[in-house]
Amino acid sequence: MFSTAIQYRPLQLQDYAALLQLANQVHGDGYLDQQSLAYYHQLSIKQGIDASFVAYADQQLVGFRLCWAAGQWQPDQWCSTELWQTSIADTCYFKCNTIAPHWQGHGIGGELMNRSIAALKQQGAKAGVAHLWRQSPGNAAVKYFTKQGGQLVKIHPDKWRQDSHNGYECVRCGFDCRCEAAEMIIYF
Repeated sequence: MFSTAIQYRPLQLQDYAALLQLANQVHGDGYLDQQSLAYYHQLSIKQGIDASFVAYADQQLVGFRLCWAAGQWQPDQWCSTELWQTSIADTCYFKCNTIAPHWQGHGIGGELMNRSIAALKQQGAKAGVAHLWRQSPGNAAVKYFTKQGGQLVKIHPDKWRQDSHNGYECVRCGFDCRCEAAEMIIYF
């Protein structure tokens, strides 16, 4: 199964249905919908360069990374901008990195990250911030981001609680998510 070559490319409209299915399978129902995905994709394109990527094996989506270009998103109460070494205008946002469960651990996430960082640098970003799910199995999300060069900024309890009360069903907590987010940053 893993001898199959992986094809990587920027996210396109025809990827949306498969991406939504994978996102909701891995993160929980309501994590993304058609409207939010279209908006997030718009935020990833700057100067004609798309920073969001997909990975396919045998024409099946096995992973994706969504990023928001620097200067095209607004930090919220979960962003500790005063602790960043870069300005908001120079900092992109790593929205999510999702790999199909049976494809995890095979370097797909790292390759998606490398491609996104290359595109983000072309767009002019100097850093990227993310909120990592601390309750991921084995704390894999934080370990992965740390391996990519991420540094801890701050821990945020109940980051996704309001989302869960608005219809997001956390795969761990259901509709009352109490998971913590590790706000982390990578400087390019």
